[in-house]
Amino acid sequence: MKRILLVSCVWLFLFSCKKASNTSPETLPDSYSNQAIGKSASDLLSATKYTALQIQIQYMGAYQLDTATISNLSAYLNSICNKPGGITITQTPIAATSDTLNLSKVAMLEKQYRTAYTSGTTLAVYIMVTDGFDTSASILGFAYRNTSICLFGKDIFANSGTSGGLSRVSLESNVLEHEFGHLLGLVNLGTPMITAHQDTPHGNHCTNTHCLMYWAIQTRTGLPGISNYIPKLDSNCLADLTANGGK
Repeated sequence: MKRILLVSCVWLFLFSCKKASNTSPETLPDSYSNQAIGKSASDLLSATKYTALQIQIQYMGAYQLDTATISNLSAYLNSICNKPGGITITQTPIAATSDTLNLSKVAMLEKQYRTAYTSGTTLAVYIMVTDGFDTSASILGFAYRNTSICLFGKDIFANSGTSGGLSRVSLESNVLEHEFGHLLGLVNLGTPMITAHQDTPHGNHCTNTHCLMYWAIQTRTGLPGISNYIPKLDSNCLADLTANGGK
């Protein structure tokens, strides 16, 4: 799970991972979805057990993910995951909370609203976009179970779209694709490394500063023309995913 660092210089890094339990204290009705982060990495990547992927996104208030963010997520996953039955993404509203949210509260909301669960040959992932805040002001989102992600939409809006900074779509995509990378087992979190590249001091992240799975995301560069920058997975991360059943 993920954390933010504020730096006053040319680069402003806002996002990284926070340390927390891999499992939520709130039990879901589906036993498959109550596992630790990375436990479904191979299932997400390969077609051995599950040939299709269903992603349920629920958002609060005005924080619906941009259609371009959805397109970016679809392209990202289709380039990595072997799902011949297809990848479907739905997005629907839920009641707003405007609350300070810790892991337990997020998990309770998921239990209340989530309706998509793994069944048959279709694996389901749940993403909640809240209008509340994490207990730490430095959190934009986190993965907290094998198929669960939370994004703090209000904070993402507040930290994007300014002069010299990332666009909203870019920051949404950065955070969402990074967190999905953890569900896919990166780095060394359910998907074994082919070549050592784990930034151990920062947990399950990549040592490559230009990789999507680096521990921090730059949200403000002070440089023109790169407001739409979205980092990619580097060759080491891609090799790991391929070896664990990905494309």
